[in-house]
Amino acid sequence: MSEKNNQDFAKELANIDEDFSRWYTDVVLKADLADYTDTKGCIAIKPYGFAIWENIRNYADKLFKETGIKNVYFPVLIPESLLQKEKDHVEGFAPEIALVTEAGGEELEEKLCIRPTSETMFSVLYSKWLKSWRDLPMEYNQWCSVMRWEKETRPFLRSREFLWQEGHTIHETKEEAVARTVKMLDIYAKIVEEMLAIPVLKGVKTDKEKFAGAEETYTIETLTHDGRSLQSGTSHYFGQNFTKPFEVKFQNRDGREEYAYQTSWGISTRLIGALIMAHGDERGLKLPPRVAPVQVRIIPIAMHKEGVLEKVEELKNTLNKNFRCEVDSREQVTPGYKFNDCELKGIPLRIEMGPRDIENGKCILVRRDTLEKREVELANIEEEVKNTLEDIQKSMYEACEKRIEERTQVALDLKEFEEKINKKQGYIKAMWCGDVACEDKIKDLTGAHSRCIPLKEEKLSDKCVCCGKEAKHMVVWGRQY
Repeated sequence: MSEKNNQDFAKELANIDEDFSRWYTDVVLKADLADYTDTKGCIAIKPYGFAIWENIRNYADKLFKETGIKNVYFPVLIPESLLQKEKDHVEGFAPEIALVTEAGGEELEEKLCIRPTSETMFSVLYSKWLKSWRDLPMEYNQWCSVMRWEKETRPFLRSREFLWQEGHTIHETKEEAVARTVKMLDIYAKIVEEMLAIPVLKGVKTDKEKFAGAEETYTIETLTHDGRSLQSGTSHYFGQNFTKPFEVKFQNRDGREEYAYQTSWGISTRLIGALIMAHGDERGLKLPPRVAPVQVRIIPIAMHKEGVLEKVEELKNTLNKNFRCEVDSREQVTPGYKFNDCELKGIPLRIEMGPRDIENGKCILVRRDTLEKREVELANIEEEVKNTLEDIQKSMYEACEKRIEERTQVALDLKEFEEKINKKQGYIKAMWCGDVACEDKIKDLTGAHSRCIPLKEEKLSDKCVCCGKEAKHMVVWGRQY
């Protein structure tokens, strides 16, 4: 790759350390993940971006089903009256709800909400279907889109319509419902850590930050390149907050009528944003092999020469038995352009092969994560690719883990908190008294929100970082997307 090609390519993206927000948008557009549309606040997900989502979806769906979850599909339109039944829920979503007021040229008798989430719709149908404790648990999930009228949008991270899955379950006992809530959190952590190669912080949201209508909201948080936190999946325990207003009750084992216990949980295309922000660099996207639509791209050198394309196709067919592999045989662009394009799209491994390589029974492997190049024997290519992809997956996780360690600090008072987060943006561990006033003060002073109370708490001191009163919890704080 010539220096000129590399310089020209670098101009395509904003500097990742100087303007991370612009760099992010550049990567989304230039790597062909998505594009803006004429529908304000909504994006079109292009084939490459959608293939990433399909890989996430298929893996998640498999894990869900292994624990007994069944897929369903519910209407996108919800009568407004249903949302009014659960007060906290409707107040939490009121600013984001889009309404259909007219159809077929006539005004509707009742306004219909375009699905922001489906707790109310599931609840009303559960009330019809549930009769006895023998019917429990009911554990359903749907893959769908939802609409929330966000004021400020950004591709994948926050758009008015987005793709997600929403699980909704009802149970005989509180203990079973809480166990399901925690199990889903663990599944989400597995998806993000093992597939996306991003370490997560698991914890419980404070009352101020929890989902509208929930007793408890459990979260997985990830940290971006610039040290901001991204909520990447949530699992909610509702108790009977929905089952009572919606009359979701059953005859228990003693023959008495009782209300069921409920959960919901979800991940969305926001995970694509998490991938970009956790792994990307100055050259563009960087994808872990397990989630990458293309794991290996072969670039033929001097492909006009006899036998090159045939040998490359033969290699592709061999690798496609176990890996997602393609050939870049475009004639209108140079090999240097192809190398840059491969890096921009974050393809984990590229293979360069020309006449001399073929003659010597060798090829060049180039890793996207480190840009390391090495010559390998074609006779051992399948084993070399397998081992290299496994090492890339592991190394990318470790690189993220190292960044989190470097960007996690402890603060014992408010002055120290402010100084540290301004000097090195990231996670701040600090004790908290439990008072919302302190939570608000920290946010107003530093821009940091409470991310979660970790499942594994530490005792850093006896005093609240803000007011100095007796502390109840250790909280991880951070600025957010």
